[in-house]
Amino acid sequence: MKVLTPREVVKELDRFIIGQDDAKKYVAIALRNRYRRSRVPAEIREEIYPKNILMMGPTGVGKTEIARRLAKLVNAPFVKVEATKFTEVGYVGRDVEGIIRDLAENAYRMVKEEHQERVKVRAEVMAEDRLVTLIINPVPKKAANPIDVLLGKTKNEPVPTQEEQFILSGKRNDIREQLRQGNLEDIEIDVEVEESAPQLEVGGNSISIGDMMGNILPKKTKLRHMKVKEARKILIDEESQKLIDDDAVKEEAVRRAEEDGIVFIDEIDKIAGRSATGGGPDVSREGVQRDILPIVEGSTVNTKYGSIRTDFVLFIAAGAFHVAKVTDLIPELQGRFPVHVTLGSLTEDDFVKILTQTDNALTRQYTALMEVDKVYLTFDDEALQTIARAAHNANVEGEDIGARRLHAVFEELLEDISYNAGGDEMPDINLNITASYVNEHVSAAKQMDLSRYIL
Repeated sequence: MKVLTPREVVKELDRFIIGQDDAKKYVAIALRNRYRRSRVPAEIREEIYPKNILMMGPTGVGKTEIARRLAKLVNAPFVKVEATKFTEVGYVGRDVEGIIRDLAENAYRMVKEEHQERVKVRAEVMAEDRLVTLIINPVPKKAANPIDVLLGKTKNEPVPTQEEQFILSGKRNDIREQLRQGNLEDIEIDVEVEESAPQLEVGGNSISIGDMMGNILPKKTKLRHMKVKEARKILIDEESQKLIDDDAVKEEAVRRAEEDGIVFIDEIDKIAGRSATGGGPDVSREGVQRDILPIVEGSTVNTKYGSIRTDFVLFIAAGAFHVAKVTDLIPELQGRFPVHVTLGSLTEDDFVKILTQTDNALTRQYTALMEVDKVYLTFDDEALQTIARAAHNANVEGEDIGARRLHAVFEELLEDISYNAGGDEMPDINLNITASYVNEHVSAAKQMDLSRYIL
């Protein structure tokens, strides 16, 4: 994958996030510094630590989206956690190391998918061969007794004659050709698949009994009746698993989590003590901060894939800080987030840009949704301006929830259309959304009455 410059990173983020230029620049620099660190001599590399970032701003302005898009952009392991999770009753200060275990899990899944993609062609051929066998011989062989397997006993089966092998070979070639042409996709067959091991909940984490036993016992299997197109996916996955080196996947996952991992801690302001309140619940908030501190400072966390050092994981924290202040965090935690950046509230012009310039604009999403029911939407420029004004007015008059306000506006705007659309008998409908239509259907689009604010 190409290593992006900070300018290229910001350009990519601009496709999904409007405004917040300072925050984009800081995360882009932090990302580039990782690449720079990987290119310096080994003796100084261990001394260069990531500069963790603290984002401050109201909800819905892009804090989480910046971190999530950044992780996707560089194909890095990413985990998002709510800091308030650790203040729940009976959960105060428990197992914050689960954050890093989740990061390891994401890294393992990511690396495993990459390795499976490399062997996909070979796995497809092997899965196709198994499908041919299952179609020719639909009666499944009885699974071996686990005790016999442990004792090395196998069941003796008759060896087919040369004539039988010749006939069988012709059948296999014919069925294989039909499979490749897609003629047998809806045929139902019985497939023997592995049963997933039972899971135990320990400290809020799921642990596989198979992992606990070290995979000593043989895998249990069960018979499933399904179509060929469904069986092909399962068989390809099984064959891919046989072809890849799981130890190599785990080793790469640990390295990727340590060097490229990104942890996003949201609502960190909710665990900040408030100096004016005195004692009480602030004790638990400070306890959570002190529990989070070691993994941010740098520690070693044991996971089922191996030990992970958190020294070089990039931590991005975010919070609205409406009531609490950054200085209400304990000094040690403040010191681990040296880069502070403030994100501003969205303006009416920002809402217009969100609707017109982003790749995932709601106008495109709702247009695609309604096309399913033969309703083809278009939006006038004035209509988009009116929608933006409605979202901004609603944020000013009520709670400021940022860009999420657009979802509420669109649901109100298209309520009648969404309710009445649908059905095979419906004709094609072309509907152009105008400013007057928005004013008629969205209450927040009406001009604000400022007289009540004037003495």
